[in-house]
Amino acid sequence: MTNRQELPNQFLKPDISVAIIILAAGRSSRMPSDAGHKLLSTIDDVPLVRRMALRAIESKASHVYAITGFRHEEIEACLVGLDMTIAFNLAFASGMSSSLITGLNIPGAMDHDGILVLLADMPAITVENLDQLIAAFEMFGARAVIRAVHVGIPGNPVILPKALYHRALTLQADRGAKMLIETSGVEMVEIEIGEAAVIDIDTLDDLERFGGVPSPS
Repeated sequence: MTNRQELPNQFLKPDISVAIIILAAGRSSRMPSDAGHKLLSTIDDVPLVRRMALRAIESKASHVYAITGFRHEEIEACLVGLDMTIAFNLAFASGMSSSLITGLNIPGAMDHDGILVLLADMPAITVENLDQLIAAFEMFGARAVIRAVHVGIPGNPVILPKALYHRALTLQADRGAKMLIETSGVEMVEIEIGEAAVIDIDTLDDLERFGGVPSPS
């Protein structure tokens, strides 16, 4: 059963721990080759991947992990000095699921009550959006899947409760968490966060709409 809720930000209970795993391993294949990697593109002079990491760190999350893959050395250079854990996904070419699995396998990651899966190419996601989702996870006792939506359209981020971690470790190919959350039988709560839930950067036009500047290869 799916509940659709609009929840305000609220005080977070200290006994529920939510970590954020930022997926930043993809090839950026839909960007023109001369535009470089989208996560290295800058918005307001800040690389996109760093922009998202800063928002994750500023949120109420207990810890932040970033999973890198394609051009990982450059991506990781953008994250230098930030209070987070970075892991390289050797199997990044196999799809998004491998990055989630890499994140869950980091020592201590599965100790958290929930994992918020954040795509690194969603520049409209704010600290407030992240905190709103975390607050909803707490409100539902850290037992439900929390999914961001826009006018009922499923989007991202998603929070997975601990009950789904071991199933997530069995995901294959580029299915991410979508199939898992829709077939798990765990209660799913949809949280309206506005257009940010469905906006990502895949093309040069997408980047330009945010005033972004590509980073040539």
